[in-house]
Amino acid sequence: MKALLKQNIAQHISLSENETEEFCNLFEQKLISKKSFLLREGEICKFEGFVTKGLFRVYHIDKNGFEQILYFAIENWWITDIDSFTTEIPSQLFIEALEDSEVLLISKNNKEFAYANLPKIEKLFRVMTQKTHVALQRRMIDNLSKTADSRYIEFTEKYPQLIQRLSNIQIAAYLGITNVFLSNIRKKIAVKK
Repeated sequence: MKALLKQNIAQHISLSENETEEFCNLFEQKLISKKSFLLREGEICKFEGFVTKGLFRVYHIDKNGFEQILYFAIENWWITDIDSFTTEIPSQLFIEALEDSEVLLISKNNKEFAYANLPKIEKLFRVMTQKTHVALQRRMIDNLSKTADSRYIEFTEKYPQLIQRLSNIQIAAYLGITNVFLSNIRKKIAVKK
């Protein structure tokens, strides 16, 4: 399980074998069954997670009861509620396994220990935070400026590995549209081909 984490770290920073091993040992493995929650709204998020197997959705339920999916996380992706994790306030998010999944979790104390004892780890999380901010900014701009049709097409091109693993309802919730509207988009695309 930790081999994938080690590969992920190496994509961002260079650590010695000992540093990598010391950092990876700060993580705890957790198995999550399909439809189980890693985090529920109202709980304080006490982890940052690295997905080694499976699929998660990170979402919020608005005041009208509609699900708003912030993102999905598959193998080699990180998951957390960074607001709750950082500020230790109750989460507004749910993190649910959509498949039987495995995740490596690091606690706030262990992350702080890594910052103090493995200085390069701060760079790792800074680089990942910057990439996350870029992705969120692009997603916000896309949601404000692009049609649902173009957002769907870009989603299928950017995340082809997710299309077969998600339901139409989940994809629609991520795109901020109804399932019926998504079906209409798919029909239009099929006619054009």
